[in-house]
Formats: sequence, structure tokens, C-alpha cells
Amino acid sequence: MTEKTASKYLLTLEKHFAADNPVLLKASKVFQELDQIEFDLGLIEMDETTASKNSWWPIISLIGGNSTAKSRFINNYLGSDNLFSGIQTSSHKFTVLLHNNQSNPATLPGTALDVDHRFPFYQISSKIEQQQEGEGDRINSYLELKTLNSDRLKSKLFIDTPNISAAPSNPVTSLLAKHTIENSDLVLIFTDIFDSTSPLVDEVIESITLHQDSNKFVYLIDRPATMLSSTTNSEIISSWQRKLAGLGLNTGQFIVLSSQEGSVIPQSSADFALIDQRIANVGYDRTYRVLNSLEKNIREINNVVMPEVKKAIGLWKDRSAFSSLIVLGFIATLAIFAEIQTGILELLLDPIIGPAVIVTLLVIMIPLHIIFSKLQAKLIISQLNARQKELHLMENLAGIFEKNLTFSRMILPISEPVGWNKKTKLRLAQISNKTKELVQLLNDNFSTYDGQSLTSYSGSPDFK
Repeated sequence: MTEKTASKYLLTLEKHFAADNPVLLKASKVFQELDQIEFDLGLIEMDETTASKNSWWPIISLIGGNSTAKSRFINNYLGSDNLFSGIQTSSHKFTVLLHNNQSNPATLPGTALDVDHRFPFYQISSKIEQQQEGEGDRINSYLELKTLNSDRLKSKLFIDTPNISAAPSNPVTSLLAKHTIENSDLVLIFTDIFDSTSPLVDEVIESITLHQDSNKFVYLIDRPATMLSSTTNSEIISSWQRKLAGLGLNTGQFIVLSSQEGSVIPQSSADFALIDQRIANVGYDRTYRVLNSLEKNIREINNVVMPEVKKAIGLWKDRSAFSSLIVLGFIATLAIFAEIQTGILELLLDPIIGPAVIVTLLVIMIPLHIIFSKLQAKLIISQLNARQKELHLMENLAGIFEKNLTFSRMILPISEPVGWNKKTKLRLAQISNKTKELVQLLNDNFSTYDGQSLTSYSGSPDFK
């Protein structure tokens, strides 16, 4: 067994988390163990890692409707230095906001997000292409990356979605909206999105409903400061809770923001205290998400990858056997005609000629069967490559299938993929148990027994 070296991506992650996040540091080690198994099976290459399937940044997304509440919030929350034309996303783009120490902001095309596995839109162009042919090459029309010098962006990624109420309802926009909600650790939803209806708004509500048990949603209610007080705030929140409950949205935190429409003076820190408090915990949400992705990767091997490969091997063997049977049937037909014409059956019963005929038949059929197997394998490999794209898998299904193209496996009726045995399944089970232990370790940070913390871990979970 060749030992797989740790990918550059994993090594970088380990440096980030070595000092302040032992849970994610240990998670990176477990990912390396999973990578070794997938490498042994032929599913990934030497420098690939399953850890790149999901972004390890804490991700906060913002969803708003027709009003300017979301854009005003972004300008105010990120600081007055960032009040420049264009911080609001265009009406149709999803914008990732990233911290940068440079004083001047920069806007990068969507391809910067598509090719970098550190970001949540990694390889999204292939999914876009499947949703709508020809649109995968137009990724810059849907995505962009902005870098800002804002302390509140440090160690985090913000995803600013377009105006959901006015955005065009098409398969690509719907895909990106669902992808954003699914991959975010915290979603800030401005309630103006519910003031109008559109097919895309309905799809977003459906996505929120599917993920509302994840405790990732915060509803922001924008109201003029003159209308707010402790009493009216409670009434406003109760009213919105009833309204959203009618839409099937029963969980989530509600925060009332004092609107400063028409003002260039950013709101004070006190105005954002609740939001700051919620965002301060997003690092923990990120850690749970990464651990969940690790467990999901293990389940995918058992429930998706191996069943697909087994199905392909079964189809390959059936087709190869059928091709050989056609040749055997042709030979049998010739033998029948020969028997009718010359009585060749008596020669086949001869103790010397009979075995010689059988040996000759094997000498002919074995090479033919090998040829048929290789030809059918090429067709199966093409199907597996298409299936891999359809399922959005990074694992090379054709790679593990090709390991089965050996002489013995072409001849013998072996249907289990190479390397998929009790030992491999036991290793996966052990990795799954380690993942559960890491979740318990993370839980211990919030638990006490007799006044004592269950763990000595006190590091900050933020991405450094």
C-alpha cells in the first residue's frame, strides 16, 4: 500500500488551526485518514483531499428584498470607510465579500471563486452547466468577489445575494440561492423579502424550510428609529413571527434594526450588538459544519460511490459475458450444422480429440473474452465519468473501476471492487467513530459538570 502524502490544502489548514482550534486540527488529521482510504481505492489522486469539498471559512450570507435595507446594513456594518459606489451587488450577482488589508477595494470575476477550493462556490460552473447548458461559461455574469478593508470581515466570508424579489427566476439563480443557504453557517434574512412574491422568493422560502432546524437563520426587521421602543419591538417581532409561521417558518432569531435611510452616518456598535453576538459564534457553527461534511463524506462512500461502482462492474460483466455468449452461440450453431452433415459429435466424444477441441475452444474464447471486456470497459468508463458529473462527486468513479480490469477479474465472476473488503469497511467505521468523538469534544466546550468544564479547550474557533 502506497502511503498518501498530505495535500497542500490540508497542510495549510493544519497551520491555521494549530494554535487555536484543536477540534479542527484533529479533524484535518481524520480527513487525511479518509484521503488515504480513497487513495488506496483509486478514488482520488496523491495531492487531492476530500476536505476541499466544503469551504472551511465561517460563511455568513445576506438575503434581502426590494428595499435598500440590506445594502444600507452592509455599508453601515462594514464601516464608513467602505461607503463607496458599487458595494451593493448588482441586481443579478452573488457577491462574496472578503477581508483585505489594502486600502482600496478590489472586484474580482466569478472565475476567481470557481477555481479556488477555499471558497464556497468552488467548481460551481459545472453545476450551472448541468442546470442550463451554456451558462457554465458565463459564471462571471452570476458571481463576483469583492475585497474590503473591514475588521468585521476578518476571518469570515460574507455572501451578499442579489435582490431576491427582483432577481430573474431561472435555474441558475435558483441553484445559486439554494447553494448559498445550504453552505452558510449563518443566514441574515431581511424581512422585506416577504413583502412581495415571486417564484424565486417561493424557492428561497422552501430552502429555508428545509434547513430551518439548523439554527442558522436570523431575521432582520428594518424599522425607522422613531417607531422603535422596547414595547413596539416586541410587538413587531410577534407580528413577524405569526406571519412567517403562516409560511411554515417556525424557527430563527428575530432582531429589529433602527433604519437610518438617507443617512451616511453608520449605526453605532450598540445597534449591532445582537448581530455581533450571533456572528461571534459563527466559528463554532463552521466547526460543526466541517465535522458534518466529514461524516457525510464517509456516508457517500458507503451509500453512493461504492453502489455506483458495483452497479458498473455488474453491468460490465453482464455485457462482456453476453458478447462471449454470442460467439459461443455462433460456434454451437456451426457445430450443429456440422453434426447434421458429417456426424462430428462422435469425434468430440473421442478421449483425445474431445479434450483437444475443448482446449482449442478455450484458447480462442479467453482472448476474445478479454477483448470484449476491454471494449465494454471503455463504454462503462464513459458512463461513469458522466455519472460522476451528474452526482457532483470529486471521487473518480472510473479510477476505482479501472483497478478491476485485471486478467483474473475479467475471467472470474468477482463483483466486489478491488480493495472494498472488511478491512476497508472497518477503517471507515473507525474514522466515523473518531468524527463522533470530535463532535462530542466540541460539545464539551459548552458543557459543565459540578461547575467544571468538560474540556480544557478554550481557544477561539475563528478562522485565522
